[in-house]
Amino acid sequence: QAQLVESGGGLVQAGGSLRLSCAASGRAFSSYAMGWFRQAPGKEREFVAAMVWSASVAYGDSVKGRFSISRGRAGNTVYLQMNDLKPEDTAVYFCAAKIVKGGNWSTWGQGTQVTVSS
Repeated sequence: QAQLVESGGGLVQAGGSLRLSCAASGRAFSSYAMGWFRQAPGKEREFVAAMVWSASVAYGDSVKGRFSISRGRAGNTVYLQMNDLKPEDTAVYFCAAKIVKGGNWSTWGQGTQVTVSS
């Protein structure tokens, strides 16, 4: 069964940067797209960024111009470079995979905490 494991979260001051990583493992794992979502305490899960392996990308409005999603050379790895972090970016960040076009985000990681201090 496929697993997604996030890393790279932590505590950073406002204006700083962090890079999150998500590695997929599991026999014969393949996906149509991988992405990042986040959830702050008391709020709904929010879309952050996604990359379709045909190379299209999308970003949530609140992170456009500050965050960048990229794919690792190894294939089933995706990164989220977060620059100019703000306190409102504080959340648990989740990696997710969409296995087929038109499908749901069906595979999720455990999440990694990002805390931005003011």
